[in-house]
Amino acid sequence: MTKKSLIERNNKRKLLINKYYIKRKKLNFIIKSNKFSSLDKWKANIKLQLLPRDSSIVRLRNRCYITGRPRGFIRYFGLSRIKFRELSLLGNIPGIKKSSW
Repeated sequence: MTKKSLIERNNKRKLLINKYYIKRKKLNFIIKSNKFSSLDKWKANIKLQLLPRDSSIVRLRNRCYITGRPRGFIRYFGLSRIKFRELSLLGNIPGIKKSSW
């Protein structure tokens, strides 16, 4: 089981990402576009650097919804491989069954 502090830190990052998503998109568009002058790009880069670090999408970590485990995460189900196996063997995930041939 993951520490509560790590789970809460990840949740805080989710909130910051949602809050600054549009602003980051606009600034990144200005920086990458050829339509703007180098001075505008420089100003946009400075503004982007002033935003909180945790508002960047790459700092978000995929975690299991049940245990908070960060590794072995199956994105489609939102579970770690361990919990996915447990729940599927119990028949709690619809449409999933153990294969044998």
